[in-house]
Amino acid sequence: MRNYIKLLRSKFKKYEIDGYIIPKNDDFFTEYSKLNRLEVISNFSGSAGLAIILKNKNYLFTDGRYTIQSKIESGKNFKIYGFEKLINCNLFKNLTLGIDPKLFTNTQIRNYFLKYNKIKHIEKNLIDEIKKQKKNISVPFFSLDKSIVGESVSSKLSKITKYLKNNKSDYIFISAPENVAWALNIRGGDGPNSPIPNSRLLVTKSKKILLISNLKKCKQLLKNKVIKEDEFLDENNLPSRILHLKGKNFIVDDKSCSIFYENLIKSKFNIIKREDPVYFLKAIKNKTEIKNMINAHILDGVALTKFLYWIKKINKKKITEVEAANKLESFRKINKNFLYPSFDTIAGSGKNGAIVHYRAKKENCRVINKRDVFLCDSGGQYKYGTTDVTRTICFSKQKQNIKDVFTKVLKGHIAVATTNINKDDTGKKIDKRARKFLNKSNLDYAHGTGHGVGFFLNVHEGPQSITKINTIKIKEGMVLSNEPGYYKTNEYGVRIENLVYVKKIKRNLLFKNLTMAPIEKDLINFELLTVKEKNYLFKYHLEVYLKISEYLNRNERKWLASFI
Repeated sequence: MRNYIKLLRSKFKKYEIDGYIIPKNDDFFTEYSKLNRLEVISNFSGSAGLAIILKNKNYLFTDGRYTIQSKIESGKNFKIYGFEKLINCNLFKNLTLGIDPKLFTNTQIRNYFLKYNKIKHIEKNLIDEIKKQKKNISVPFFSLDKSIVGESVSSKLSKITKYLKNNKSDYIFISAPENVAWALNIRGGDGPNSPIPNSRLLVTKSKKILLISNLKKCKQLLKNKVIKEDEFLDENNLPSRILHLKGKNFIVDDKSCSIFYENLIKSKFNIIKREDPVYFLKAIKNKTEIKNMINAHILDGVALTKFLYWIKKINKKKITEVEAANKLESFRKINKNFLYPSFDTIAGSGKNGAIVHYRAKKENCRVINKRDVFLCDSGGQYKYGTTDVTRTICFSKQKQNIKDVFTKVLKGHIAVATTNINKDDTGKKIDKRARKFLNKSNLDYAHGTGHGVGFFLNVHEGPQSITKINTIKIKEGMVLSNEPGYYKTNEYGVRIENLVYVKKIKRNLLFKNLTMAPIEKDLINFELLTVKEKNYLFKYHLEVYLKISEYLNRNERKWLASFI
């Protein structure tokens, strides 16, 4: 890492810059990309971060999930700050900072750097110049039948063109691959944990499309006539094609249209709006998608329950966190519909549980101790659905204060699950319910309470989330996580996470649980629970039992029944 920093600084003179900015994202702005230039330069392996290398100082910016991890991985060579310090960043002034214009949006640069510093666009990526990035094998894109996704491409494109007409625009440039996936009912293999098809899409007001990608990846779609020859464009030919389009108005996506593409479009067209409607359309799952997600969660619940029974009741050997994560994956793999994990499993025992997004590695993980609290956050991509679940468990009697903390987290989890969404209709309002019981004891957690989840897509998606600031209205069909927690540095971590979907019953909007797996009763102080909360737990565990018990063996069933 130090060597790469030195090599990078040696290029500053040639490009006449005082520093260089390296984001986590690739040029498709995906959260988990196979390329990780940020890790090359900083050794930081988290999913959210940005580094700035100056002539004699290095900065790393990340969020509350990675406070501990970033210090461990990068603290020796980097000054570490929260993302909030990036807004009108004044940690250094009057410098010329180099960027790769394909990796940033104009809004990011304006909000972060332009108040006190200058930005210089450098066409070549300087990290790629000092360390060649591996070219990924092309996984062909494939299409999903309407019976799986519940809505035809034609119907989806009609919604997009209606948006174009309402905004008096000739074109929309859809630059987020997950939105292309939704619009065209296609998936691919470009994410390490998500069936993302790295591509962009141009839609005209007359409903014509142009899928912009790599020919190798699109061969199957062309062969099966999912897209026609004249609906495909090689990504290298996009600049000249855009300049030959007729019309005058364009809509782009503020979150994923890079400076490079925006400047290209701006050279000929007016950009009249910077909002892609697909984020919101995609967030509202239809009945077919919900049905498929319910089924995927039953399969996932069976695997997780078998694992929980195994690690608590069967296993007598000393095992490491990595071995535990592998064992859980082996239970998932038993089902033929399981494809791969939806993110790298977080298996943290004892003090590692306090690292919110801890990644156990073979060479430095802990052996799980009988006295440990063990936090396991994992998920799967299934045919068809995406799962994400956290359970915190123990193997011996725990101290009262740990049980009290776990119970306060559980109370927050139940408060979210039982929200009257007609009244508390935004993530911001629901987030307060989740933290209420911890806050009474001056405790809190440095992450959001919940994120949106894709349908056989990204495990994290917006625009909805349950956080202190999100004001998007929660609507019927949305899927979210419900995951309050508490982390005591160098001691333990607690998180309880289910995925939920929003259902309308008569006129009431309610959360229904998708996740079907038992919640650790050995960590609950039942004296702190109200009658309503005890009833909720009883009904939840009864539902889990009714839905998954037929797939368990006799001993597993008997154990699961003890939660009711």
